[in-house]
Amino acid sequence: MTTSTMSPRELRRLRERYGPWAVVTGASDGIGREIALHLAAAGVHLVLVARRAELLHALAARLRAAHGIEVEPVAADLSLASGVVEVLDRCEHRQVGLLVAAAGFGTSGRFVEAELVEELAMIDVNCRAVAALSHAFARRFVAQRRGGIVLMSSLLAFQGVALSANYAATKAWVQTFAEGLRLELSPCGVDVVATAPGPVRSGFADRAEMTMSFAETPAVVARGTLAALGRSGVVRPGWLSKLLEWSLALLPRWGRVRVMAKVMASMARKTGSTLEPDSTIPAGRATSASATSPRRANG
Repeated sequence: MTTSTMSPRELRRLRERYGPWAVVTGASDGIGREIALHLAAAGVHLVLVARRAELLHALAARLRAAHGIEVEPVAADLSLASGVVEVLDRCEHRQVGLLVAAAGFGTSGRFVEAELVEELAMIDVNCRAVAALSHAFARRFVAQRRGGIVLMSSLLAFQGVALSANYAATKAWVQTFAEGLRLELSPCGVDVVATAPGPVRSGFADRAEMTMSFAETPAVVARGTLAALGRSGVVRPGWLSKLLEWSLALLPRWGRVRVMAKVMASMARKTGSTLEPDSTIPAGRATSASATSPRRANG
């Protein structure tokens, strides 16, 4: 079990400002799991949400034993409306002060070669579920005049991205939503932060069929995100995301789109298909004959 590397002062701030309960979606893996570890170290009780019940219950047991907190595991699929309802029902009588919407997944490759059902499920998880949970908890936070919402944006949110067009669009929605929501809720004592990391080492890369030569750890992203909550509206945690932001900042939007297409192509696994008009850029999605069974990242 990883111990928190945040200072005792920071952990106390999290507990006092956003406790006594927090909801973390996508908690069985990656950034969501690391955020749960930090919050548990702060003494915040947790409602942990993910699809993989076995991993979720194991994590809950370890956090209870290590930190003496209450942990409620909720095995729910947030691509379904019933999954969101399940989460809200299980939180109805708990004093929640923080929502961390870390569940999400992505795909890579040409959109026209994608399975539409999978692309629509990604919109459901990355956008619809985020809107539904944010709406419900923001109402509670406004009523109690305190609370926080953490939303997962991405480096890809700031321009269109070939070979990841739909995923980048879902993150652009999250980024825009977070920016507007922060100004709406700030006068009510509610903090909102969008975290926009670059590549992160987690189950996400496997799910999207991508290889990453350089990537941040989920622990770095989690720590930077929680440190920024209540202090900033957007955070790009880790040196890599800051470097990539700086390198793209001076380019016009069309230039960023072209650069990101080449970056995504270099990260995607070669499968023989190409991206027009640059025939040298391989796509990252396997063809129907060689596609592996899909796996969803972050829970």
